[in-house]
Amino acid sequence: MNLSSLKPAKGSVKNRKRIGRGQGSGRGGTSTRGHKGAGSRSGHSTKIGFEGGQMPLQRRVPKFGFKNINRVEYKGINLDVLQELVTKYNLTAIDFDTLKVHGLVAKKDLVKILGRGELTTKVEVKAHAFSASAQKAIEAVGGSIEKL
Repeated sequence: MNLSSLKPAKGSVKNRKRIGRGQGSGRGGTSTRGHKGAGSRSGHSTKIGFEGGQMPLQRRVPKFGFKNINRVEYKGINLDVLQELVTKYNLTAIDFDTLKVHGLVAKKDLVKILGRGELTTKVEVKAHAFSASAQKAIEAVGGSIEKL
């Protein structure tokens, strides 16, 4: 095999539609634009969401609810995930950087420790927020928490 013999996969390359190249091509004359009207003119474009005069979808669908622009979004990490980390990597302290290194959170995430699962090892946990049940569980095994 050499570079000069390479070809694209069969059926993957198609010729583009050549319009405005004479009557014999089948796409001459009006060049697929129809007769007269705004659509046949150069520079014509319809508004985004325009549906030919029909009531557009974004106006037909009912609006409800509201989005709080001040909402603080946390990435939840449960106790069973922390226990898995502790046993797998033999850790005594878990902080944001540890979670980031192991791919559990992204750089800009805020972390909240949640109470699902059990914690059996004493561990020092640093996070942005803790649920009440998670806080109790960590302190019950002799661990400590610190809010960032």
